[in-house]
Amino acid sequence: MNNLTENLNQSQKEAALCINSPLIIFAGAGTGKTRVITHRIAYLLSQGVAAWKILAVTFTNKAAAEMRKRVNDLAAGAAADVHISTFHSFCAYFLRIEASNINLSPEFVIYDFGEQKNVVKDCIKELNLDEKKFKPSYVTDRISRAKDDLKTHEDLAKDASALGDFFSASISNIYALYQRKLKTAQALDFGDLILTTVFALQQHPEILEKYRAKFKYIMVDEYQDTNRAQYVLTKLLAGNDNNICVVGDDDQSVYGWRGADVNNILDFEKDYPNAKTVKLEQNYRSTPKILETAYNVVKNNARRIEKKLWTQNPDDGSLSLIKSKNENDEAAKVADIIFLNSQNGKFNLSDFAVFYRTNAQSRVLEDSFRRAGIPYSVVGTLRFYDRAEIKDITAYLKLIHNPNDNVSLKRIINVPRRAIGKTSLENLERIASERNISIWRAIEFAQEELNKGTLKALNEFASLINSFINLKKSETVKTIAENVILRSGYLKELELENSPESKTKIENIQELISAIDDFEKRSPDRTLAGYLTQTALISDLDLLDDSKGKVTMMTLHLAKGLEFDNVFITGLEEGLFPVGESAFKPEELEEERRLMYVGMTRARKNLFLTWASERTVYGKTKWNMLSRFASEAGFKDEFSDARSQKENMYFKNNYYSKSGLNGARSEAGKFQGYAKAQYKYKTEDSYDYIPSDDEVIKDEPLYVPTADLSPYKIGDFVIHPVFGKGKITEKSGKGDDVKLIILFDNGQWKKLLAKVSNLKIIA
Repeated sequence: MNNLTENLNQSQKEAALCINSPLIIFAGAGTGKTRVITHRIAYLLSQGVAAWKILAVTFTNKAAAEMRKRVNDLAAGAAADVHISTFHSFCAYFLRIEASNINLSPEFVIYDFGEQKNVVKDCIKELNLDEKKFKPSYVTDRISRAKDDLKTHEDLAKDASALGDFFSASISNIYALYQRKLKTAQALDFGDLILTTVFALQQHPEILEKYRAKFKYIMVDEYQDTNRAQYVLTKLLAGNDNNICVVGDDDQSVYGWRGADVNNILDFEKDYPNAKTVKLEQNYRSTPKILETAYNVVKNNARRIEKKLWTQNPDDGSLSLIKSKNENDEAAKVADIIFLNSQNGKFNLSDFAVFYRTNAQSRVLEDSFRRAGIPYSVVGTLRFYDRAEIKDITAYLKLIHNPNDNVSLKRIINVPRRAIGKTSLENLERIASERNISIWRAIEFAQEELNKGTLKALNEFASLINSFINLKKSETVKTIAENVILRSGYLKELELENSPESKTKIENIQELISAIDDFEKRSPDRTLAGYLTQTALISDLDLLDDSKGKVTMMTLHLAKGLEFDNVFITGLEEGLFPVGESAFKPEELEEERRLMYVGMTRARKNLFLTWASERTVYGKTKWNMLSRFASEAGFKDEFSDARSQKENMYFKNNYYSKSGLNGARSEAGKFQGYAKAQYKYKTEDSYDYIPSDDEVIKDEPLYVPTADLSPYKIGDFVIHPVFGKGKITEKSGKGDDVKLIILFDNGQWKKLLAKVSNLKIIA
């Protein structure tokens, strides 16, 4: 036991050793919650608890994998049978095992959001509803939220009837047809995984008792993010023993928009009156200054459990508010700070993260990074498994696993082209609808209704798929996939196209085979069903690139659970963050404030809050006010500072115009108290910039250039050991910290820090 607790602080030890009562652990940001969870599991094992009696659930595959590794390290391999997974993976596991007992095909496939939306589109069309009024994305989301609340289409219909709401009544009709189509296709969506599991446990007492007996110790990570369905699932499994431990932080509950209910964690002690409560408040991640400032923001929420993080870390970082003229200026400043502090060897690019409230904000940041030659990775955009060619091959595999999967069949029935057109497919769908069967089964009933050419193509397609299905009995997933790629003609069609795009697609398909190979080496379930389940449940964060060569960009919602030395929170303006009308709705405003807290507490050393006094939205320029969150953190809009009206007017009139900027530089001596550095930010207007107290408030930026003692001049020719000969076209910074923009003879533009670039000046 001493070995298990020697690296824990007193609160962590108290939590890890509490194993025989309901337990809630309020784990603040960076307080070592994963360490506590894994040590608690290891302690259970050391006390003779069988590994298979322990269930731990979390929200991402990455978090589950990290837990599993740590427990195995602590328990010397004795943890192999501990069930550690995401909620959705646990439910998929349960449903595969219990399928025959609950009237479910064990060959079910899992539809992602795009596939769900395709089915919803078909439903809207079939019900003769207006797609402009009933937008498929919105309807799909409404159905998903209903499932998160354990509501069936009958429940929605009752609610709509009570309110006399025709629109919601139509949504319930779409929902009903949608479920019928999923049943015909032997498919489940993400919401179904948990809803179907909960209903099975509620409707089959013998199954419920079996799993209560199996899992005597239940642990739930990120409990503040649970929705109604997840809450009921864990409560059912806990049973009368109530031996449940939940870990979370109400200050980090930021997913209300997708069904999470912060009341689940706030009301835990009401659900389990004899629960023990432990607070983890010692932070191991951030500086005292960052923690204090983040607390000053989140403490403004009325409904929260009081906790205040503290740390023994040195206060050696910085905390800055940076004001910009517009979004282009903001992006350029972010890029410049990152460039300087990665080129001087102080940090790797992977030590920087840039967060924003909405995905639309990434475009101008990406443009600025590209101009500066800064590699970056955007989390949450087009994932590898969402690429068209990958989805095509995956659709083949899904159809092989379950031929009744209508969505997959419709995707690849004519990919590559095999003379099965839109009209032929519509006829097949009609036959399937009339007989209430899948499109695959409708092929055998279409022999007398379609022309000979179409029938020939259909029968050849059916024969091809059947040959792949036969492979499933004896071959690996990798072998099946390789057969699909070659024998379907998919690869041949790409090779004949012979374009840069087709070559990229071929490379992606080759990478897919590598991924399948890796799956077969690592996964205990190497079946086709196991592979399809794994890929269906991959999240954006599971695909996060941890390489040292890229800046990470993502929305604030995706940032939870991560940490970086240097964090930028951009777009800190009223109407953007807090977003939209949330400022006028108390519950939504509190969630926005928690999101700000999450973003701030991702930073280990340096935190930059940035905003723009004007921003172009939908083609129109909008003047902005500094976000209330910056004010709560202790910052002010600099023009309301205690400077004299004359000084303020100077900066207002001269600082933000092209001619005024040059004037500001030439007269910088008059304002030495304000000019901290002199270096160039490339923006849309390409002007020189002098950072001042007007822009950087509180602490110094991460990096401040010094006096100019460098030998480099614009127009000089230089030799670089990698890029060859080039000409200096722009120069900024001072002394050893000079930045150069160089046009090389090979046509490449590079932005380099002179002192680390090994440049040689030539005549």
